[in-house]
Amino acid sequence: MSFLAPLALALSLLAVPIILLYMLRLRRREVQVSSTLLWRQLLQDREANAPWQRLRRNLLLFLQLLILAALVLALARPYAEVPTFTSGRTALLLDASASMNATDVQPSRFEAARRFALELIETLSGNDEVAIIRVAENAEVLMNYTNDRTQLRAALERATPSKGIPDWNAALTLAAAGAKGAEKFTILLLSDGGLPSNLDLSLYGDVRHVPFGIAAQNVAISALATANDPVRGAQIYARLTNYGDQPAEVIFSLSLDGTLHSASPHRIAENGAVDITITDLPPDFRRVQAQLTRPANSTLPDHLSLDDTAYAVYTPLRAERALIMSRGNPFLERGFAALNVWQVYRGDPSRGLPTERYDLYIFDGWLPPTLPDSNILIVNPPPEPPPNNLYTFGELTNRAQVLRVRPDDPRTRYLRFNDVNVRTFRPIRADWADVLVEAEGGALVLAGEFEGRRVAILPFNLFDSDLPLKIAFPILIANLTAWYQTPRALSLEGSVQIGQTVVIQPPPEAETVRVIAPDGAATTFRADQPLLIYAETAQTGIYSVEMYSGAELIRQEFFAVNIFSDNESAIAPRAVQLGNSAAAAATDTPEEVGQREFWSLFALIGLAILAVEWFIYHRRLGVPRLRSTAARRFSRTARRS
Repeated sequence: MSFLAPLALALSLLAVPIILLYMLRLRRREVQVSSTLLWRQLLQDREANAPWQRLRRNLLLFLQLLILAALVLALARPYAEVPTFTSGRTALLLDASASMNATDVQPSRFEAARRFALELIETLSGNDEVAIIRVAENAEVLMNYTNDRTQLRAALERATPSKGIPDWNAALTLAAAGAKGAEKFTILLLSDGGLPSNLDLSLYGDVRHVPFGIAAQNVAISALATANDPVRGAQIYARLTNYGDQPAEVIFSLSLDGTLHSASPHRIAENGAVDITITDLPPDFRRVQAQLTRPANSTLPDHLSLDDTAYAVYTPLRAERALIMSRGNPFLERGFAALNVWQVYRGDPSRGLPTERYDLYIFDGWLPPTLPDSNILIVNPPPEPPPNNLYTFGELTNRAQVLRVRPDDPRTRYLRFNDVNVRTFRPIRADWADVLVEAEGGALVLAGEFEGRRVAILPFNLFDSDLPLKIAFPILIANLTAWYQTPRALSLEGSVQIGQTVVIQPPPEAETVRVIAPDGAATTFRADQPLLIYAETAQTGIYSVEMYSGAELIRQEFFAVNIFSDNESAIAPRAVQLGNSAAAAATDTPEEVGQREFWSLFALIGLAILAVEWFIYHRRLGVPRLRSTAARRFSRTARRS
């Protein structure tokens, strides 16, 4: 055993004054008594005139010397050299991903990694420095490089596991920044493995891996989605995956808006999956929750419970009403009727517009005197001046060779017009419109917003072209349909993974937007920007997005957050690859030397002895000393008389 502060041993000289205090003669207090006959032998003082007395055995003196010895040893900071995995400057990367919640190591892999880190901190020598980085959806520096064990322990106590996918790139970049100015630098990964395969750890210097976990058995809901089928209506699709090496039996339960809908047993082969499609569903549900449980007689463990629950949101399609004002155009009627988002009605231009309101008006070769207050599609506009000065005509032309289709526009997605032939058309100019398809003679397709309406124009007769016979026709109608429909605030395909951001596009009339997390925590935004970014997706579950105009709720939408990561659900421990080879395993026999201090042990011993000394001292004050035989006889005689 050695000492980090050997000069503190000089404090042991304090034992000298303690001993001298016990050798000093007690100063007697004079008291007058009637007779000293019976007290003479008891009170005889052979050294009455001497300032010192002979040192006698005294338990309190012995305890006080022990207390002093324990405190002196604690201040001298005794230590022993012990093997350690690293020395110098070390970046400790603590994996806090979803898989570290696995319970094959009790109480969990994360807790085992934290205990290892605490033990490692106890072996730091005087010149060692450690930084602790928590690796979750975002890399977080819990403690920067320091030798202070107290601060490092406190940082580890604050660390908690997450439910998401770790960002190893950010964590390693943060760790590598500590190599500057260090003579010896090491990155120590406390993880169950599973780092991205495209991550080249050889770029970060000396990287070592401490693996955690011993088992692979886990069954998860690896996918959950909803869909609208034109014939069968709402559908739910789920995939159950067994990541273990033994067959597993599970019960798959499905709840709609908090009410149990169905439960069915399934057997999943080892390293296999089962796909489930549910079609017998009500038409008006919104929130979906799926749950995996084990049969009562199952003895096979499931070491990760986080992926046993999944969520989805169903958004039913609302069929909007479209009115075709035409003297007869089967191409338009069939084109819009083929999309289940439209309820198509036909009107007679000779009778004028009906008074009933529609979501979309399709005018073919005819226009009303006044434009309706809704979205509009104009095909083959009549030669008369348009209402509301909507556009201006050019000269009739047959120069219909397509020059350009507007790129990077959702209204022209997958649209090819090169093989479309148009005999003649009358070019139209409108400042408010974008030219989606441009020919030599002018625009063949225009679209834009005019006085609060969304208006698209095809300035030619469909019967004078082969557009209805080309694939471009249904694609154009589908793109315009998506543009005409009321835009959703959430443009999400499927669910969101933990840690991902969500973009919210509030409607123009919204003043505030409120996002409510699954635990009830609410985040409020002012809708003063066209796009709002929500990043607090650290929980799995269903989030509610509420949009308000003043105090009035004008719209509510939902989105789901899940794990859905094969890399996290496949909990079998894996080696970490360092370039083309595995990273150095820190579980091998340590070759470096660290220091384990024992000052806290001696401090506790001194505190315990102090408590014993205090107890003995106060007990002596409360219990009278044993009296001499003569005194006892005198007391008995006095009582008899």
